[in-house]
Amino acid sequence: MLQGLSHHARQAKSWPFEQARLLLARTLRLRLSDAERDLAASLIGEGKASEAVATLPALAKPVIFQCGFGASGLPHMGTFGEAARPTIVRNAFRALTEDAIPTKLIVFSDDMDGLRKIPDNVPNRAMLEEDRDKPVTKVRDPFGEHESFGHHNNARLRAFLDAFGFDYEFLSSTDCYTSGRFDPVLLRVLERFDAVQAIMLPTLGEERRATYSPFLPISPTSGRVLQAPTLSRDVEKGTITFADEDGTRVEVPVTGGHVKLQWRPDWAARWVALEVDFEMSGKDLVDSVRVSNRIAKALGGEPPEAFHYELFMDENNQKISKSKGNGLTMDEWLRYGTPESLSYYMYQSPKSAKRLYFDVIPKATDEYLQQLDAYNRKLGEGANAALLDNPAWHVHGGQPPERGSPVSFSLLLNLVSAADASTKQILWGFLARHIPGATPASEPLLDRLAGYAINYYEDFVRPAKTFRSPDDRERAAMLDLAARLRALPAGADAELIQAEVFEAGKAAGFEPLRAWFSALYEVLLGQSQGPRFGSFVAIFGVERTLELIDLALAGELVSARG
Repeated sequence: MLQGLSHHARQAKSWPFEQARLLLARTLRLRLSDAERDLAASLIGEGKASEAVATLPALAKPVIFQCGFGASGLPHMGTFGEAARPTIVRNAFRALTEDAIPTKLIVFSDDMDGLRKIPDNVPNRAMLEEDRDKPVTKVRDPFGEHESFGHHNNARLRAFLDAFGFDYEFLSSTDCYTSGRFDPVLLRVLERFDAVQAIMLPTLGEERRATYSPFLPISPTSGRVLQAPTLSRDVEKGTITFADEDGTRVEVPVTGGHVKLQWRPDWAARWVALEVDFEMSGKDLVDSVRVSNRIAKALGGEPPEAFHYELFMDENNQKISKSKGNGLTMDEWLRYGTPESLSYYMYQSPKSAKRLYFDVIPKATDEYLQQLDAYNRKLGEGANAALLDNPAWHVHGGQPPERGSPVSFSLLLNLVSAADASTKQILWGFLARHIPGATPASEPLLDRLAGYAINYYEDFVRPAKTFRSPDDRERAAMLDLAARLRALPAGADAELIQAEVFEAGKAAGFEPLRAWFSALYEVLLGQSQGPRFGSFVAIFGVERTLELIDLALAGELVSARG
């Protein structure tokens, strides 16, 4: 529930609440008179947002959040982030306003764009080449499953958003243009053609400036979206004239789906037509946002509150592109990590560029688990601003689960590695001994993590495992560690085991001790890093760990698995 949190929401320092407060100020400024604004601010500040809405009907109109989707390529992780982040801000806004001011998230598909580039990650590319420059909802589906390529990509996007439980309204550019929903704003662009050109032309190169028009006519003969200059305009008739591909002069209405707008005028027109209040975009679009803001004002509208985030990069630090198909797909992340870990990754530091590749999944998963544990520890103290700033609050829309996982994902990965576990049943044999009474039913998150850990290990860890033999100092230290483990009392916990591991490293003169732990991971597990070694031993078992050390010192791990 998001009621009763407005006092803490006003004090919260996390970026979603900063954006929510800016959005509330914008809403009050645009919808209310000075006197009404003072009244609304006072009521909302007192936690009486419902009274403010009942008193001031202008506040009963939904606040519109929007995110856009380019339907010319398959959805990818960046696409998901474009829906996840405004949803996070939306929930912060709802908490700030006691969930009294209605909100809506529009997911808008630019599916009337012409197909300019053929994606690398789709079949039947030759067929797509034949349909190049047609609106993507008129391009044949290379997968043979839907009415068009645009419909296919829209279906993929919606299925994924539905699986994550997003609350949204899907809008298709094709539907908005052809149904007449955009007709009023299209006629306004025609009426204010010169004002739009005055904004756009200075942003273009000399060659493009000579032929640029905000209208992209759709050829009545080929069906292609044309970059054709507007030869004449008739505001009264609502038409433009252009030269078709064969040179024939054609007059078409700007309404009814006969044209679409160039993308920056299109963006501005969409804001005006849909009365968008908040939209996020990548920092590569900062200049375009400025231009579209000016166009929106020229059309008599008000641009939305904006937030610019840094871009995701692939493993080669290249920008993720839907046409290239680089980076991670949504299905790939969900093979190796929880949906919550993905949402957490989207939440974290949106102003910082981040790599979006397979190796970020374990760290994101464990950081999410740590934040969830921290949230539940603080929950007993009652709601406060710090609680609302915890990432787990945002990941779960204000309702994080009461328990996380008693075992970290990185520890599970090492357990899979050491036990050579191929099934969750094998893992649970260890986990059940370490956590009395634990079962897949009582620890559902741990059970899910076990499956993800096996998948990740098989696809990424096992192929990269490289065991090495210990040097003389490492061998002596491991023999000392084995003696210390044998001397432990029955049922020794992870902390006591970890203390003995530390002592063995110190006694051997490892400085820094990090080198000792690296040696343990490389010699015993075939990798350069891992979780707390004491926790690993506690779950894997002291006797099994002693067997592992014996095998390593005998050189059998190197010969068998190296």
